[in-house]
Amino acid sequence: MRCPFCTAQDTRVLDSRLANEGDQVRRRRECNVCKERFTTYEVAELTLPRIIKRDGIREPFEENKLRSGMLKALEKRPVVSDDIEAAIHRIKKELLAKGEREIPAQELGEKVMKELSLLDHVAFVRFASVYRSFQDVSEFTDIIEHLQKK
Repeated sequence: MRCPFCTAQDTRVLDSRLANEGDQVRRRRECNVCKERFTTYEVAELTLPRIIKRDGIREPFEENKLRSGMLKALEKRPVVSDDIEAAIHRIKKELLAKGEREIPAQELGEKVMKELSLLDHVAFVRFASVYRSFQDVSEFTDIIEHLQKK
C-alpha cells in the first residue's frame, strides 16, 4: 500500500479489525519511510446486477441513483441518515444475495418501496406516487388505506 503522505510503497500493518458489520476490514498502517500513520478499508469487490429499465435498456446499478431517489422521497421527513444508509445497505445485500446478473427496474423499485414503508409512510407514498405513476386521487387513497390496515 502506497503512503498517502510521502508516496513510499513500504508500509506495514499495525492493526486489523472488522468494520461495517463484518463487511470490511479496517487496517491501521504506518509508513516505514516518513512514519506517518493512516487507515485503509478493504472491501470484497462484488458485482451488483445490471438494471433492466422499462424501455429495455440495461445499465449498471448505481448506488448514488438509489440514494438520490430515496432522499427525494424522504426530503423534510424526520428520518435519521444512518437509517437511510442501513436501508440502502439492505437493498444492496438483497441484490447480491440473489446472485443474478440482471434484474428488472420494477423489482428494484419494489425493494425501495418496502424499505421506505418501514422508514416513513409519507416518503413511501411520495415514492410510490411517482414510481407507479398515479393518475388520480383514488390511487392515493388506495395506498393510504393499505398502509392504515398494516
